[in-house]
Amino acid sequence: MAILLAPMEGLLDFTLRDILTRAGGIDRCVSEFIRVSGTLLPESVFRRIVPELSHASRTPAGVPVRAQLLGSDPSCLAENAARLASLGPAGIDLNFGCPAKVVNRHGGGAALLDEPETIARIVAAVRRAVPAAMPVSAKMRLGVSDASRAVECAQAMVCGGAGELVVHARTKLDGYRPPAHWERIAEVREAVRVPVVANGEIWSVADALRCREVSGCTDLMLGRGAVAWPGLALAIAAHDAGQRHGDLGWMQVQALLPAFWEIVGRHFEARQRAGRLKQWLNYLRRHFPQAEQLYGEVRTLHDSRAIDALLQAACLPPQARAA
Repeated sequence: MAILLAPMEGLLDFTLRDILTRAGGIDRCVSEFIRVSGTLLPESVFRRIVPELSHASRTPAGVPVRAQLLGSDPSCLAENAARLASLGPAGIDLNFGCPAKVVNRHGGGAALLDEPETIARIVAAVRRAVPAAMPVSAKMRLGVSDASRAVECAQAMVCGGAGELVVHARTKLDGYRPPAHWERIAEVREAVRVPVVANGEIWSVADALRCREVSGCTDLMLGRGAVAWPGLALAIAAHDAGQRHGDLGWMQVQALLPAFWEIVGRHFEARQRAGRLKQWLNYLRRHFPQAEQLYGEVRTLHDSRAIDALLQAACLPPQARAA
């Protein structure tokens, strides 16, 4: 019962991959998309978005990372996939699920779900371009405005050579609005002969169990739910193992904040750093009431040194604060 960490542009990048895989329970990650548009990208672009490529394609915690490509031109995607493959990713994933307008108006992401023939050509071109032993997978939504072609698109991906599908149980039009239609994943799973991973609206262990029951999938991909509750994957894995405990409490999550802030400080410009911390704290307060106060204190700060001091004080063990 594998648990995957989702790619989410602007949120789940290498910084949170590092921290969330430290928390435990995650078996594999997929990077945020690398956009391919008419040119052969230099190696530096792949390494910037997926810095794990310089470390055997694993996070510091040792969790493998597949690199995701997004585009609409089969030849150009194949050329870039070959270069990416030479860098040794844990696999190559293809994005047929991004609902962003800026991506879709150029024919990428979920917009391709109205063109199953193009999807099949893209997957086949990438599959031919990379070594046979390298996994090629695909992530899709149910469709553009409805799910009427979900099975057709999934079959096109498998026909092209995808060895695994992740299905986000919403359409492009749905965006991220609940609910996720897990029952439609079951239709896809029954129509293809490759592993299918269920994704969408999994915020708790109860959601995970219900998603498995409705979709028929044993493997899950977590996105915003894992950002809001870094112990979610661990809690699901503990349940699967028949263990009573396996969660991270607020004290353990709070202890991860300085490490996250340190990584952000090393890799982002000063003007971007505070926003990244506020973004994560905003998600954390959905699961942890204790995060509300810290979010309120950080929300008005922009200076890195002031945030350093606040985190040092807030994240000290209780006995150290008392002293």
